Amino acid sequence: MAPPITTDAPAPPARLSLRDRYAALSRAQRELIIFGAAVLWGLLLMPFLIWYAGSRVLGPYTHGQNPHAGPFALLADYLVGLAHGSGVFWAVALGPAVLLLLTRLFIALLRALPSAHARHGNDD
Repeated sequence: MAPPITTDAPAPPARLSLRDRYAALSRAQRELIIFGAAVLWGLLLMPFLIWYAGSRVLGPYTHGQNPHAGPFALLADYLVGLAHGSGVFWAVALGPAVLLLLTRLFIALLRALPSAHARHGNDD
């Protein structure tokens, strides 16, 4: 006779939502994700935003003999500029991360200032 089948095996873990998985990360891991996303934004999305704004204000992007080059021509030129180490291109690429860092620094400085209530010695 075969032994009875038991169902004492642990249940598979419930799938965590993306928010729960993010909350379970360490602070350093969360910061790396945030700044990695900001750098990716600068590397991949900024050229398209620049192309869009430039094409609306300045006219079409000219690339060599093509007077109406599209956003991918600008992206290719942008990536070549990054590969050559041009400071202007790297400023665009790192701009969102630097802006995020400066915003966080400004907020931290505001929080570190004593409140107006405490500065004037009001004991209301």
